[in-house]
Amino acid sequence: MTRSLLANWVFWAVLSAAFAALTAIFAKVGVAGVDSDFATLIRTVVILALVAVIAFARGAWQPVASVSGRTWLFLLLSGLATGASWLCYFRALKMGDAARVAPVDKLSVVLVAVFGVIFLGEKLSAVAALGVALIAAGAVLVALG
Repeated sequence: MTRSLLANWVFWAVLSAAFAALTAIFAKVGVAGVDSDFATLIRTVVILALVAVIAFARGAWQPVASVSGRTWLFLLLSGLATGASWLCYFRALKMGDAARVAPVDKLSVVLVAVFGVIFLGEKLSAVAALGVALIAAGAVLVALG
């Protein structure tokens, strides 16, 4: 793998999408015989261990005191939102088809675009806004289909 590929956000975003797809498939099978909240706990412990190993291996540890209060606040809020999202996602997978749950979950793409404009002052081009609208329409169509 070339160094430029590893420095490209698109490469990492595509990997993220591929792993998210595998997550849905593996999770759907995994929640079949267990409570969805307990399945989320197991998944979270695995993620914690994996990220700890990666952070340690990369030398990414830093003193806790070096992290600002604002950073702590927003990482805490992000963690709470992630936990809530995972709990809801696993519950939805327990109850519905992965092929229908995952696209509705991806309405997060639409919400990120909207929230980015409202709260972060980001701008969407007309083409990007059309893409966001098509993602929304596609998720709705898959959910209804």
